[in-house]
Amino acid sequence: MGTRYFTPKLFGFLKDLAENNDREWFKANQDAYDKYVREPALEFINDFTGPLKSISEYFDTDSRTVGGSLFRIQRDTRFSKDKTPYKTNTGMQFRHIMAKDVHSPGYYLHIQPGECFMGVGIWRPETKVAYAIREKIDEDPAGWKKATQGKRFTDVFAIGGDSLKRPPKGYDPDHPYIEDLKRKDFIASTRVTQKDITSDHFMADFTGNCKRATPFMRFLCEAVGVPF
Repeated sequence: MGTRYFTPKLFGFLKDLAENNDREWFKANQDAYDKYVREPALEFINDFTGPLKSISEYFDTDSRTVGGSLFRIQRDTRFSKDKTPYKTNTGMQFRHIMAKDVHSPGYYLHIQPGECFMGVGIWRPETKVAYAIREKIDEDPAGWKKATQGKRFTDVFAIGGDSLKRPPKGYDPDHPYIEDLKRKDFIASTRVTQKDITSDHFMADFTGNCKRATPFMRFLCEAVGVPF
């Protein structure tokens, strides 16, 4: 048996927060946030260090309370019409060690009542990075096919994200991989349930899914010029 990191009380807190999304309520319930959300998430992040290094030594966990793998619960409302101060989910990211210098792939876990998923890849890369990935797909279509259509990958993950309406500059509209070349995001995701997340085998399941994504992640790392 493994460790059970998350309990239904995490989901209960997030549901209550969605119904009481204001600073006064959150301040009164800060202890519940710490006990059921923040502390279990930081423990999960810390314990994922070994399993992640077994996949690739070039990805890191960071269990700092601020600025690490755990996303802040506070929303940035400066440019949003929605002024509710808190997110109603908790998110964790596991980035490449060169992520500060190069927009590179990562692993992601999103926990939200009714909307839990894990993701891999690069979300909304800057233009030059997106073009580097497209160039790699164009130069190595067999490698891209192997990375995205292998059974171990497709049994779990589905490619998603937004795409350009027109083919990117320099690519034939009849290119056999034009739909992939049009992508603005190079990500794949899979749904997970509350039952999955609150089980004592979630760490093993999460690690196993990250391993399944290895060909996809390796391809993207090679495309942007970072080691895997």
